[in-house]
Amino acid sequence: MAKELNRIQAKYKDEVVPALQKEFSYKNVNEVPKLEKIVLNMGLGEVKGNSKSFNIAVEELAVISGQKPVVTTAKKSISNFGLREGQKIGAKVTLRGDRMYEFFDRLTSIALPKVRDFRGISEKSFDGKGNYSMGIKEQLIFPEIVYEKVEKIRGFDITFVTTAKTDAEAKSLLKALGLPFAK
Repeated sequence: MAKELNRIQAKYKDEVVPALQKEFSYKNVNEVPKLEKIVLNMGLGEVKGNSKSFNIAVEELAVISGQKPVVTTAKKSISNFGLREGQKIGAKVTLRGDRMYEFFDRLTSIALPKVRDFRGISEKSFDGKGNYSMGIKEQLIFPEIVYEKVEKIRGFDITFVTTAKTDAEAKSLLKALGLPFAK
């Protein structure tokens, strides 16, 4: 029995692949760029002394992503920042496969439309190698977050890693999947 495809996966297979194949005149279906992974990263340097706040932020990231985050630590000590080697300073989650598509669907259809005065996301955050990064200013736009339990409004970064070789290919892929770029 074959497993059922997510809405975004089905859209990619049925609509995006043929459209990109036509737009960039790929000869082989395997040349068409695809979404490889989505990385969520939350820097938590401001709560490095408060383990309760740190744990709450990590738990919120887990609820948003549906996966347990990896806690990142400082690689070296920097006295000007009051930072010690090995100190917890952030959390990150790498989403692949079904969870990645499910998160992408929730981000584009539920979370981003909840942003006040939303006119689309910037087209300027491509890295030159076909990857796109964006920032979320507050975690409250996700419906999984219970407003009453939020200790502090925190933002995080989202990076879409694609197999595209150029920014133009990556932009066409993400736009076709439903990422709302500003006009």
